[in-house]
Amino acid sequence: MHRHLSATLSAATILAAVGLSGCSSHQQPRIASSVPAAAPATSSTVVISPTTPLPTPEALTDILTRLVDPNVPGINKVSLVEGATPESADTLGKFSNALRDNGYLPMTFVAHDIAWSDKTPADVVATIDVNTAQPANGSFHFPMEFTPFQGGWQLSRRTGEMLLAMGKSPAATPPPNPAPAPPPEPAPAPAPAPAPQPAPAPAPEPGPTPSPPG
Repeated sequence: MHRHLSATLSAATILAAVGLSGCSSHQQPRIASSVPAAAPATSSTVVISPTTPLPTPEALTDILTRLVDPNVPGINKVSLVEGATPESADTLGKFSNALRDNGYLPMTFVAHDIAWSDKTPADVVATIDVNTAQPANGSFHFPMEFTPFQGGWQLSRRTGEMLLAMGKSPAATPPPNPAPAPPPEPAPAPAPAPAPQPAPAPAPEPGPTPSPPG
């Protein structure tokens, strides 16, 4: 459980996987319990349901509503999943934040077909109709299991692990657009032409030759 609860969450993967599981058939499979199956019943074996009344649909949907609410701190969600610990609070918080960031919230739930588990008598199973804010394929149904907890109910360990494990592989996201290449640096300015050398000064004209003394 702790390994699954520490997994990185991605709401797109979670909802896609849940949607495929819930919508692939009109059949409503039962969640198998982690408890090994008992030996085949004999004709003298009688299955007796617990004397506790079945939970109301609202009791179950309230758990899911709080679990996906990003305004509920993660530490307050620990009691919603069997086996969760205070160390799970960060992951439980990321679960709802991922749903919000990927456009699935608000999300509503309807519980029906509530019955006692045939594997763990104290647990109940129910089909949960999920409606999300996604415009396409935003509704589906999914079987979930709940277990008694302090006079109320919480998601069973198996269902909690299954929901959170669906998001351990982050959904692929397109790579960011590459940054534009910097403009080419301007070519260096040509060196100035050398200044013309001044013309040499004309040679002085020779003076008159002096006459010899007479």
